[in-house]
Amino acid sequence: MLLDISCLPKNKILCIDMKSFYASCECVDHGLNPLEDYVVVVSDKNRSGSVVLAASPKMKQDYGIRTGSRLYEVPCRRHIHIFNARMKRYLEISVQITQLFSTFVPFEAILTYSVDESWLTLDGTEKLHGSSVEAAQKIRSAIWNQFGLPSCIGIGPNRFISKVVLDVYAKKQGIAECTYEEVPKKLWPVPLREIWGIGSRMEKHLNNMGMYTLGDVANSSLDRLRKRFGVIGEQLYYHAWGIDLSPPFIDARTFSQKSIGKGITLLRDYWRENEILTVVLELCEEVAKRAREIGKVGRTVSFSVRYSHNEGGFHQSVTLDIATNLTMDIYRVCKRIFHKFYDGRSVRVIHVSLENLMDEESLQLSLFEDRTKERALAKAMDAIRDKFGPNALLRAVSYTPGSIARIRNGYIGGHQA
Repeated sequence: MLLDISCLPKNKILCIDMKSFYASCECVDHGLNPLEDYVVVVSDKNRSGSVVLAASPKMKQDYGIRTGSRLYEVPCRRHIHIFNARMKRYLEISVQITQLFSTFVPFEAILTYSVDESWLTLDGTEKLHGSSVEAAQKIRSAIWNQFGLPSCIGIGPNRFISKVVLDVYAKKQGIAECTYEEVPKKLWPVPLREIWGIGSRMEKHLNNMGMYTLGDVANSSLDRLRKRFGVIGEQLYYHAWGIDLSPPFIDARTFSQKSIGKGITLLRDYWRENEILTVVLELCEEVAKRAREIGKVGRTVSFSVRYSHNEGGFHQSVTLDIATNLTMDIYRVCKRIFHKFYDGRSVRVIHVSLENLMDEESLQLSLFEDRTKERALAKAMDAIRDKFGPNALLRAVSYTPGSIARIRNGYIGGHQA
């Protein structure tokens, strides 16, 4: 079955990735060459099991060290430089790079996907910057000249194609482009594990259905995929044909956050119930504070635990009668789920989220209880923490063994600032 692509939108979209971003930033700040020197960035170089967050291209090429490797796997060589992550510094540079992008396209044409990756829509800039490839070359040169950082760029008529061509081709070539017409030739032979949006679990499901490449998905039955995976199956099918109808420009007025979540991978195995629940309470505190900051309340609380050594875990959600953004409301739900499903094994990952969000102003007062004082107290505590720092006001459990709050409050994105 061949789809008619003649009526599909043909935007000019760049997907820009900062190559080995954290490692490259450390190279520039320490007078090293991002493309030639051997650099590794870890969460904590004093722990041998610390996770590698970034490795320079030479480390990947010559030693096989990449994101997700462990510090003990890094060879002890004089020419290998190991740095602790500095998330605050990386965020500063990321913001500056976004400001550079705004000199090429308007703000609404920039979509920041992560600290080191963004989409830019070039529509209407041809007279200023030339073709998509010429614009990509200019942007890449500007990033190198201004920051000394290497980058790579995928080009396509929509976000999906530009992202996949970035991952598959541009990260090796520097710049790569793919049109709708080129999808069968360039993208269909690609293994599913290399396709953006297809995780290991989905790959296994598709493998069990006899699909191993993007082309296998494209030439499968839409009805079969829809029946097996629902809406996700439909999206898989159309993505396999290079079709992505998400808007090329961002309208901030239509943005609506769907959930607020916080999770942590613990530095050691937790098996004492009181220590686990201490962490759960601290995560609930973070989620509730974030909800209050953006003026939201939520009706659904989701709580998940993963046991050590990938030995499973559980994930459950509970929908409340009345939406909330109070810490103890969220905690009570998580605690109830924990006592129902926890089987005593050691815990390594905990995640809490507040979902089904709505504006705080829309919250109806209960006929039986007035919680105005509780909400006012919570916001007063938020104000103290905002003014004097997150550790200025802590619950008593945050001074007990197992607490992660005092350490975590000095982190950005789960890593040291």
